[in-house]
Amino acid sequence: MLISKILFLEIYSLQKTFELAPNFWFPHLFAASAYTEKGMYREAVVEARRAKELSPVLTVSVSIVGYALAKSGKRDEARAVLDELLKLSTERFVPPYHIAVIYNGLGETDKATAWLEKGYEQRDPKMAFLKVEPKWNNLRDDPRFQDLLRRVGFPQ
Repeated sequence: MLISKILFLEIYSLQKTFELAPNFWFPHLFAASAYTEKGMYREAVVEARRAKELSPVLTVSVSIVGYALAKSGKRDEARAVLDELLKLSTERFVPPYHIAVIYNGLGETDKATAWLEKGYEQRDPKMAFLKVEPKWNNLRDDPRFQDLLRRVGFPQ
């Protein structure tokens, strides 16, 4: 209940930020994450796509689009977003963490874990969020994930 109230307040605060800086991508990205955690996937997709539109080079918004689509049952659309990121990763650096997020949303935990391993190997800065990012809650009991947390440097 407390988390739900915090997310509501976060979304409300972000609405005020949109009024002050409508063309800044960052609050749209935060809104997308908050909507995702509330299970409001349609809204999450809208906000993440807006963040991508405002800052097209960032792949974090693409990963949230893919994750939200997957969680909402739009697997084919999520897979198309994943394919877009995988193709882009052959042309330039795409944080493995972002690819892992979509695989996890699709329920493909082996592939998500493999991409998180790549993130560890490549020292992806996003790995710092493993311990607190709710998108990984389904992996918390997985021994592979626990080992990864330990290697990243999180106390057990």
